[in-house]
Amino acid sequence: MQLQGSLAGDSDTFQDFCVKCLTPQVHLNGFQCKDPAEVQASDFTSAVLKNPGNTSNGLDVAVTAANVLTFGGLNTLGISAARIDFGKNGLNPPHIHPRATELLYVLQGTLLVGFVSSTPENQLYALKINAGELFVFPKGLVHFQLNVGDGPALALSSFNSQNQGTSQLPKALFVSNPPIDDAVLEKALQLNAADVQHLRALISKT
Repeated sequence: MQLQGSLAGDSDTFQDFCVKCLTPQVHLNGFQCKDPAEVQASDFTSAVLKNPGNTSNGLDVAVTAANVLTFGGLNTLGISAARIDFGKNGLNPPHIHPRATELLYVLQGTLLVGFVSSTPENQLYALKINAGELFVFPKGLVHFQLNVGDGPALALSSFNSQNQGTSQLPKALFVSNPPIDDAVLEKALQLNAADVQHLRALISKT
């Protein structure tokens, strides 16, 4: 007799954590649902990505999210999107999406894109892509996009989560709340105390 194997796994989460609560309270993974009798066609449309974002900042980039927080019709559907506007030399800095794979489509310009694997070798997969081309960033891996064209660039990203979550590495390390102890950053990144303070001040402004 041949034995058949089986696989099982937990469903993906919609938030960073969900600590067990023993008191009789209800906390939903997502949002409560409207009474179907009150749902209208307008609940399933949004203009949140219609207008360009303001790229006048230290990174020359603007990311506009269309997820369950800004577009209620996405609740429970496991999908979301984002518009990414790049000024010249604009950078969407190294970051992760803990709950989603990202599929990026370039609408205008040329981007240098890449991600780093979780293998011990920290393999970088990077290349330049142009308007009309796609690139996929696997779930949870560090990735980035840099405008390397001669002018502005525009991209559209889609995610297989209603709330993909985003953690920018520079901000997570240097402007967390409360701050990570200086000794941790100094040893991990081989910096001195003055370097850490300089980076905290600089990154807090971007």
